[in-house]
Amino acid sequence: MRTALLQSSGHPGHVAENLKALDDAAARAAAAGAGLLVTSELFLTGYAIGDDLGRLAEPADGDAAGQVAETAARHGLAVAYGCPERAGDTVYNSVQLIGPDGTRLANYRKTHLYGCFEHDHFTPGEDTVVQAELNGLTVGLMICYDVEFPENVRAHALAGTDLLVVPTAQLHPYQFVAESVVPVRAFESQLYIAYVNRVGVEGEFEFVGLSTLAGPDGVARVRAGRDEELLLADVDPVLLAASREANPYLRDRRPRLYGSLV
Repeated sequence: MRTALLQSSGHPGHVAENLKALDDAAARAAAAGAGLLVTSELFLTGYAIGDDLGRLAEPADGDAAGQVAETAARHGLAVAYGCPERAGDTVYNSVQLIGPDGTRLANYRKTHLYGCFEHDHFTPGEDTVVQAELNGLTVGLMICYDVEFPENVRAHALAGTDLLVVPTAQLHPYQFVAESVVPVRAFESQLYIAYVNRVGVEGEFEFVGLSTLAGPDGVARVRAGRDEELLLADVDPVLLAASREANPYLRDRRPRLYGSLV
């Protein structure tokens, strides 16, 4: 499945403008043969917008979600987009996966919040593994800091995730996460990881870009720079099956030795 990575911070604080940018990216991705478009963390609203995160947060089936569904169906590709999600009085940092027919396939709430900013504005989710089937692949969802916990990624591997989608807001000076940690996670858990970052300065934060699609061999299939960019790379189920057969990590695990981890 050709996968498009939209490395962009969009227009912080302006949902309508971000929906237009998403539609434009979806048109370009579909024209290039992509079956899935992935955005950065909180793309729909912006990240460093303070209390506006709560003001702009919508339910998972809200108006903005409906417009993303229309975009997905119009261009015939799935869309995974980051957004603040409101559930009653609670706000989550979420990523929602919409199918190519506009159907809502899955919604994930970030389980590991990073720093005071996120703890001040969000409640952590409780479901580690959220998946959906797409074009013959099992797609899992995660957000930014979550991928830095190896237990999280391994849980997806054990649950059969083929492609782990990770919208992110990776900050300077932690670019080694994009450059080194993400490819290692893909290798040690034998799956693909689509890691899609924001760029530039936003409030007090400087985002480093470097979005990537890492394969189960630990090799980046594509790597962005530090500017806005639409990247394309393929998730190959044949290569994935061969890599899993050749790599014994999951077969050689000895879970009874790991009780101290919990």
